[in-house]
Amino acid sequence: MTELGKRPRALVWLLAITLSLVVAHLLDGWATGFRLPDVYEKDWGRLLRVMGFAPTWLLIAVAISLQESAGRQRDPKTRSTWHVMVIAMIVGGLGSEVLKLLIRRERPGDSGDYQFRSFAEDPFSTRGLGMPSGHTMVAFTGAAAIGRRFPRAAPVLYGLAVGCGATRILAHAHFLSDVTAAAIGGTLAGRWAARPIEKQDQPT
Repeated sequence: MTELGKRPRALVWLLAITLSLVVAHLLDGWATGFRLPDVYEKDWGRLLRVMGFAPTWLLIAVAISLQESAGRQRDPKTRSTWHVMVIAMIVGGLGSEVLKLLIRRERPGDSGDYQFRSFAEDPFSTRGLGMPSGHTMVAFTGAAAIGRRFPRAAPVLYGLAVGCGATRILAHAHFLSDVTAAAIGGTLAGRWAARPIEKQDQPT
């Protein structure tokens, strides 16, 4: 695709991202009404939350590596996916923490109003900060990285990532906009991590 062809596409994506964030903020008050305090006491809730746990994706990377080593010949795509996974988790995990320190919006309180922490108070601690959702960003980063490498697996992986974000809202740990921002950031981080390896697989 030419540079001129990429620009309109990029503008469309930028507009879609902006619109998604605006709508999510407008619906924050409505979404906070959906609560399930014991969501993580249920098996499905624990399953979905663990998708936002970076070691889960790293264990998946180990499994991929074992499959690679078990073959008679090393599969370049499998090896690349292992590298992508590690990079993606570093970018997604650290990225969410940095964004929390910069945005400094606290998790939902009983009132449901936005509260921001001053830079003078705990300047390097993300405890109690919610924008973006770390679990959701990690889940979408992993889903995007593997999904770009293995497109047929993408619907299942993204479905699990969406479920992870939904449990964070049900647990009243995050606003809808926290989860939406994390989904966008994680998807961009995962696809970015997979892009250099993907280029290597293209024929010259």
